[in-house]
Amino acid sequence: MIRYIGKRLLQMIPVVVCVAILIFTIMYFVPGDPAEIILGVTATKQELEACRESLGLNQPYIVRLAYFLRDTFLRFDLGKSYVDGTAVLDNILSRLPYTLIISLGSMAIAIVAGIVLGIIAALNQNGIADRLCMVLALIGVSMPGFWLALMLVIWLALQHSILPSYGVGGVKHFIMPWIAAALPELARLARQARSSMLEVIHSDFVTTAKAKGVKKWNIVFKHELPNALIPIITTIGSGLAHGMGGALVIESVFSIPGLGLYITNSINNRDYPSVQGAIVFFSIMFSVIMLLVDLAYAAVDPRIKAAFSGSAQKKKKVKAAAAVSEEEGDGGDQ
Repeated sequence: MIRYIGKRLLQMIPVVVCVAILIFTIMYFVPGDPAEIILGVTATKQELEACRESLGLNQPYIVRLAYFLRDTFLRFDLGKSYVDGTAVLDNILSRLPYTLIISLGSMAIAIVAGIVLGIIAALNQNGIADRLCMVLALIGVSMPGFWLALMLVIWLALQHSILPSYGVGGVKHFIMPWIAAALPELARLARQARSSMLEVIHSDFVTTAKAKGVKKWNIVFKHELPNALIPIITTIGSGLAHGMGGALVIESVFSIPGLGLYITNSINNRDYPSVQGAIVFFSIMFSVIMLLVDLAYAAVDPRIKAAFSGSAQKKKKVKAAAAVSEEEGDGGDQ
């Protein structure tokens, strides 16, 4: 398993490097002059030229790209903001907790509610509960997140003054962002949980458990749900990545100073180092999430875990056999 984790970590490197090259290329060709952003429109041509020279903006594309990759992956330096001159990495780390609170909190709500709705729908296949759950899931999937966020602000903040509409503070400030971010993922999880449970419900081992008189809920939680978790985990993993990216919209609507709002403001201000650094950071986080999803597969599916351990044991046996043959060869020569 350790060797597998190391292999996956090595596979992350070319992915992140390709993302870094892509985002640098995009920002390189985006219209706008960073020197004017820093000095303002009142700067003279000599001042603008001196600023471009100090930032290395006059150098060819390939040279600037090489410096960017060197600083990012060898020096772990994401550069400094064109707007305020602060370190991009420090800005990202200071805003990361707010994004994690929104994404992890919303996914916790989506996982619990989505799996419960999926189980209820599967156990009442084609019944009223099944149809009601699937209608709610269809509405959740079809509803745009930014529209839901705005409706929550109008209803709960402006009309009834139940919750604050923007900013950060106590738990109340995160309730509406959690709901707005959780509903689409909740709907996807409910549909996936229902589909996975229906495949397992009609399996032979479930029929055998029922014939032995095992209680209904023991069958559901000890036999059916564990065997239906693989596709559900896949949906959870993609939901976590989607939630991190969706935080851009949620944070903009509720004015939460997380990474999403940071990227939005950086794009509007043509703050290229901030955009590049944030996207590279996001790519690393997404890669780590996918690695955790693969590890979760092994935790819930003994067959996958056995395959990992079996390949390692096989290699050990091959090495042992090779060592024995070498010893026999040496003995024969003597």
